[in-house]
Amino acid sequence: MPHFETPRRTRFQIGRSILLGLLLSFGSTALAQDKPVKKAPTKQTLSGTEMFKEYCAVCHGKDAKGHGPAAPALREQPPDLTTLAKRHGRVFPDAYVENILRNGVKQPAHGDAEMPVWGPLFVTMDSDAAISYVRISSLISYIKSLQVTR
Repeated sequence: MPHFETPRRTRFQIGRSILLGLLLSFGSTALAQDKPVKKAPTKQTLSGTEMFKEYCAVCHGKDAKGHGPAAPALREQPPDLTTLAKRHGRVFPDAYVENILRNGVKQPAHGDAEMPVWGPLFVTMDSDAAISYVRISSLISYIKSLQVTR
């Protein structure tokens, strides 16, 4: 089978196109010195807001209403977390939410529970139960702040 070499000019054009694409992708934020660059959330954050974005929004959505990008792939629609208090006699169920975060949901009869169990994950991230408690408490406080009033 004959070997065809890409002409030097074409390789240069391809390289330039790739570089231009990378600059357009990253350059808009990196080159804009007047705008602060948002720091991506990390596993080390203790902010309830950032942890929700990092761990929960994929299923529950950024607005916590159950319409995250992964929701269509789940057997059951994730619940609307903004109505937890409304569904529990207008009182936010702190202990219930903590239990779900620490232990997951009860396994349904038709298969495994799809809600991840965050408690053990948070403990392994820090190897400190106190930090795990702070993470879960921060997440609960954030979810509590999202509750609808009507």
